[in-house]
Amino acid sequence: MQRLRVRADFLRAQKGVRRTTPGITLEACPTPPSYVVPSALRIGFTASKKIGGAVVRNRAKRRLRAAAAAVLPLSGRPGTDYVLVARRDTVDRPFDSLVSDLVEALRAAHVKLGRA
Repeated sequence: MQRLRVRADFLRAQKGVRRTTPGITLEACPTPPSYVVPSALRIGFTASKKIGGAVVRNRAKRRLRAAAAAVLPLSGRPGTDYVLVARRDTVDRPFDSLVSDLVEALRAAHVKLGRA
């Protein structure tokens, strides 16, 4: 997995497919041809000030990274950019529920992207 760090990549994912669950919001789009690496997917994480202060945002992003590390190697599709956006429930939601939210959002996004 490669990390998204450039704002343009986040904006491109924002224009793609969006799936919302109680714990996360998943944004997904195909990786641009110039950035495609065989058998690699790209992922980014974000948390806005709406969910809380710096401590809360950092905790939410840590939980998103842990959930992504558990799910994306098995369920992610190479050639796809994913952005996980923290929601208010991300911090308090049980980790198993957060992982199941991510799996559900991935399935729905893959169907919409035509990669089921």
